[in-house]
Amino acid sequence: MYQRKLKPTIFELLDDFRILYLTGPRQAGKTTLVKQIAQQVGMQYVTLDNQAVLASVKNDPHGYIRSLGKRKLVLDEFQYAPEILPALKEASDSLAPEEKGKFLLTGSTDIFRSAKTQEALPGHLARLELYPLSVTEISTQSLNLVDYFISGDFKAQPAPFFTREEIAHLILTGGYPEIQEKKRRSRQIWFKSYIEGRLFKDFESLYAARGDYLSKLSALTPYLAGLSGNLLKYASISNDLGLDDKLVKTYIEILELMFITKRLPAYANNTAKRSVIGMPKLQFVDTGLACHLLGLRKEGQLLNSQFYGGLVENFVFMEICKHMTWAEEEARLFHFRDKRKNEVDIVLEKDDSKIIGIEVKASASVNVRDFRGLSKLAAYTGNKFEHGILFYCGNEVLPFEQSGMPFYAIPLSILLSGMKKAT
Repeated sequence: MYQRKLKPTIFELLDDFRILYLTGPRQAGKTTLVKQIAQQVGMQYVTLDNQAVLASVKNDPHGYIRSLGKRKLVLDEFQYAPEILPALKEASDSLAPEEKGKFLLTGSTDIFRSAKTQEALPGHLARLELYPLSVTEISTQSLNLVDYFISGDFKAQPAPFFTREEIAHLILTGGYPEIQEKKRRSRQIWFKSYIEGRLFKDFESLYAARGDYLSKLSALTPYLAGLSGNLLKYASISNDLGLDDKLVKTYIEILELMFITKRLPAYANNTAKRSVIGMPKLQFVDTGLACHLLGLRKEGQLLNSQFYGGLVENFVFMEICKHMTWAEEEARLFHFRDKRKNEVDIVLEKDDSKIIGIEVKASASVNVRDFRGLSKLAAYTGNKFEHGILFYCGNEVLPFEQSGMPFYAIPLSILLSGMKKAT
């Protein structure tokens, strides 16, 4: 069983908040984690996947919560009964100031992203995201990428060498815990079941879908998988698929609430917004699912496809997202692209507004020209810029400097130390 890096943070927040909401994609490991926590701290575990319990909660949410008395509750798959919110608020309001950790909720859709649901529990609730496994969780490493980037301590040192085929294997597999030990054929059966039994089913319940939504969604999801690491242009998608552009945007928003995709906003200075492109970029939450949707089954197929570079970037982006959930330092993520098409894949903004630029290159060599986008970002952000990082597929940490700005080429394999190589 994998040890989740987020677990200590959950314990910490249960000590400080009355209600904790753990959200993230289906099959990411939420249920396994909260069952462990319930056993360790003596909470009652209930799942709304149980139809009898769900019926009881929906029939009389206040009565159900009052029936718990002093017991603390883990409520799994909470999104099935959002009408329980007023009952949770009533129970939370009645607690003594020192009483914390009353409710641990989980959900596979991001119900608390809306202002309405946040306002229902002001000051009562903390929210955490649990993604599929990070590479460091699979390989039992202590490295946190966000803290590593912010530290700026990039000592020149060799890193383990991983071939392009081995990196492609990681991308094809993705991070869902249940498939880590499965063979290729079993993985594909699992992904197919996930799409048909989870993705489409949850989409229907969230969207209250009418008409032929299934064929539209079946066309849109692989198209979006192919956009991984690229600008999101709603009009282009609409034209290519013959769909209404408002419908396309609505579908993408729902897929984001379901943790299938993520939109990465553009970075812009308030004083120089006109010089940059304001469109978001699209990323998939799991590269294994993206590859399945694209029909990529083998390492050679992925490496020879037009999607490889974007999926390597997507892989790094999601590793950073995962590490942000347990990092010591707070940060926000953006991308940068100016009107002259100079771009940086990921912009990490610290709480003090200082900037770290992160580029991803899917090759084993690096030269000064590869830092052009980072140099443009440094010029654009001025004294906010701290340093730039170029992830590449070599095996040495290499310092570079341009116009007094510190840049570093860092091997992607720093994530992979201790990992069992693909066979």
